[in-house]
Amino acid sequence: MRLDEQSESLNVEDRRGGGGVGAGGVGIGALLVALAAGYFFGIDPGVILGLMTGGGHAPSVARPAPRPPADDEMATFVAKVLGSTETTWRAVFSEAGQRYQEPKLVLFTGATPTACGTGKSAMGPFYCPADRKVYIDLAFYRDLRDRFHAPGEFAQAYVIAHEVGHHVQNLLGISDKVHAAQQRSSSRAAANALSVRLELQADCFAGVWGHRADSMQKILEPGEIEQALTAASAIGDDRLQRQTQGQIVPESFTHGTSEQRVRWFKRGMESGDVRQCNTFNAASL
Repeated sequence: MRLDEQSESLNVEDRRGGGGVGAGGVGIGALLVALAAGYFFGIDPGVILGLMTGGGHAPSVARPAPRPPADDEMATFVAKVLGSTETTWRAVFSEAGQRYQEPKLVLFTGATPTACGTGKSAMGPFYCPADRKVYIDLAFYRDLRDRFHAPGEFAQAYVIAHEVGHHVQNLLGISDKVHAAQQRSSSRAAANALSVRLELQADCFAGVWGHRADSMQKILEPGEIEQALTAASAIGDDRLQRQTQGQIVPESFTHGTSEQRVRWFKRGMESGDVRQCNTFNAASL
């Protein structure tokens, strides 16, 4: 991908490593200060720690979210892809007379707290509507290449664009309507069918981003569209079920078949038009 002219998004939060003080956490230096104060001045160390972490009566100071290091090539790539989605969706929303609210993207390793519960690497990349953040452990890209046989930068970018597609659905109120309909569903199969339509629309939205970003900045190299199509195919429910359990159970699908995911991504990629992504009114997926 040609991203040299693309600026990096400022909405990337780096939670990898765990070397710093986390939310509500305390560093070894603070602990030593608290113990020393308790020993020499007779002050309860717990009070000192509470003040230092904002848990006491002193006002807490909001710290900026940690940014990825400048020499981290993969983090830089992710930040540029996210920046490209921001440019694209700002334009789409502006055309409709609306303002696009950008999501945050969190890099993590292993597990991390989210407003939707604990996020784990085994879940793969995901979007949490409650905090409007995309979460990704970059180790997933290794799995995408080695386990799913879907290498390439545009395949990696598609993953981010798909999750940003869920953010767009959240902003438009689509996600809330789907979840409400799922609550009213008479069966798990019916709820899953709604989930499939939601996921396929996010694939289509990812395609809309690809079309518009390439039209504006010529980001794609020859053959890169096929990389995203390979990725979409690799993570279809039918293919994953066949690999993991040896049989396909259509009523348990939540993301769509490989063929469906490819079809809807291509629909967005070829049209660049969000109106072509209405999977909920489609007679056939």
